[in-house]
Amino acid sequence: MPWSAAFDEPVRVSNKLQLRTLQEAADYVMRLPEDAQHEPRWQTAIETLINAAETGGGWVMFARIAMLRALNADRRD
Repeated sequence: MPWSAAFDEPVRVSNKLQLRTLQEAADYVMRLPEDAQHEPRWQTAIETLINAAETGGGWVMFARIAMLRALNADRRD
């Protein structure tokens, strides 16, 4: 499955930003500060994005969930 594969529903980052594809999500994570990228929540998101791009299927849903969890982790603290 290519990195251009779309999520079933976009991942909303803000009112103005939505991540629609695996590539957009990966680009978003890569633009984070390096120390943030190494946090476990973002490492999980990166791993599931890679699995989704390599395997497809249910991994795309897992990647979306991992992105949502990583984005919303600060709200749970």
